[in-house]
Amino acid sequence: MPKTKVNPKDPASIPKFVTPLQKPPVVKPKPNPNYPTNSYFEITMKEAFHRFHRDFPLTKVWGYDGIYPGPTIEARKDKKIYVKYLNKLPKKHFLPIDRTLHGVGDSPEVRSVVHVHGANVFWESDGHPEAWYTQNYEYTGPKFKRKVHEYTNHQPAATLWYHDHTMAMTRLNVYAGLAGFYIIRDALEDRLNLPKGDYEYPLLLQDKSFNEDGSLFYPDRPPEDAPFPIPAPFIPTIVPFFNGDVMVVNGKAWPYLEVEPRKYRFRILNGANSSTYNIQLENGEPFYLIGTDGGFLTAPVKVTSIQLMPAERVDVIVDFSSFKGQKIKLINTLFDEDEPKRDIMEFRVTRPLKGKDTSEIPTKLAESMDLHEHHAHVIRKLPLSVGEDQYGRIMMMLDNKMYHDPCSEKPSLDSVEIWEFINATPIAHPMHIHLVQFKILDRRPFDLELYQNSNGEILEFIGDPEPPLDYERGWKDTVSAPSGMVTRVIMHWKEHTGNYIWHCHLLEHEDHDMMRPIRVIDDAHPVVQHD
Repeated sequence: MPKTKVNPKDPASIPKFVTPLQKPPVVKPKPNPNYPTNSYFEITMKEAFHRFHRDFPLTKVWGYDGIYPGPTIEARKDKKIYVKYLNKLPKKHFLPIDRTLHGVGDSPEVRSVVHVHGANVFWESDGHPEAWYTQNYEYTGPKFKRKVHEYTNHQPAATLWYHDHTMAMTRLNVYAGLAGFYIIRDALEDRLNLPKGDYEYPLLLQDKSFNEDGSLFYPDRPPEDAPFPIPAPFIPTIVPFFNGDVMVVNGKAWPYLEVEPRKYRFRILNGANSSTYNIQLENGEPFYLIGTDGGFLTAPVKVTSIQLMPAERVDVIVDFSSFKGQKIKLINTLFDEDEPKRDIMEFRVTRPLKGKDTSEIPTKLAESMDLHEHHAHVIRKLPLSVGEDQYGRIMMMLDNKMYHDPCSEKPSLDSVEIWEFINATPIAHPMHIHLVQFKILDRRPFDLELYQNSNGEILEFIGDPEPPLDYERGWKDTVSAPSGMVTRVIMHWKEHTGNYIWHCHLLEHEDHDMMRPIRVIDDAHPVVQHD
């Protein structure tokens, strides 16, 4: 029977669950006389061709080591590794560049720098957006300091990820394929007897759009049916958000994974530009949540759905032992049943059990390490607001400042701070703070209209504080800050001083100046007791 014509541009024509899921390979160390044995790695950023779907032609992507997602970097807690990311990308970009954004017009077209998202790392290895470099380091950004990134891994076992972080180019470079997993393991994880090896999968969730020839589509102007008019004074111009129409997991469109009737561990990352996913197993079975962005919880939490904004991660166990022979879809319940993007991927419990499943869902995980509000040295009130750029385009702002305005967040080394994100915009933002893992304290609704009409002078609460959701109670580096809410997080600045960043992780917002510097200073504040 002849296959119906598949048009990559038309999601309805794309057969689902016909392409097997792939697990990214783990990168291997390279011998280097200047570094300890098995501690040095090289990863090359280059253009390549990738097959997103069984029935698609090859698609041009940019990948770490020429694959998408990039190879997984695995590290051990407290064991340093050194990674050199070589830029072998072409000199021309294949996606539409807005040359009016900060630092784009007067810089080379293709630049790159890598940020390990969630890493506790010295700032010169953090992937600062102004530490970019071109092929062979011919040109380098003002914050470029080193060719080899040093990762101390002084932090608990966790699911981190690495991705491009170039000033005003992140949305394009990540969309082109520059993303991969960075996994830290430790002695606690070794003892926990979790599913591992063939029974552990990282899952990178993203959405893409394609042209008819299978090439990646990224818009060069805002959509005509946007809910409010968005001027496009020139083309290409940055768009306020990007939501693709094809779900992609580990680089495959609507893939399937054959599993045994036993427990599996999934490290799930929302690596999308702008899309939020509310993930759920179609049969309503639970996820056993064992970790969040920064590592293990104190004990597993049984949840049936998890909402992930861009850059958020969860570490879950799914028990397939009662579903032999069944097919179970992973779905995004933010979409109705007739919408293609409701489906994410399919698990097929069709593999024979190789041997008895001796892995466990532990009753206890990590020791509790809470931060206490009364230890806070500083409380920062940080408005998220709507502004306009010089061309009349809407832009989202942090504390009513542009990226290049003087640094106002200067935490002291070994200080505890509370940050209050006051979201006066109409949408939620995933707020990411470099260097630290924080705890969410609460969210509280306020009178948005009164706040806006008083130019931010009057903040009147209209409800009680709401505790973090069940799947947000662990260590986090990215937090959903909903509209009309004050979202409070607490963090301890330790080990490192220097130049870091905080920003919205909707990549289109980050690139359009919704990003601010942090300077961690070597200074001591007395502890101020707060009521």
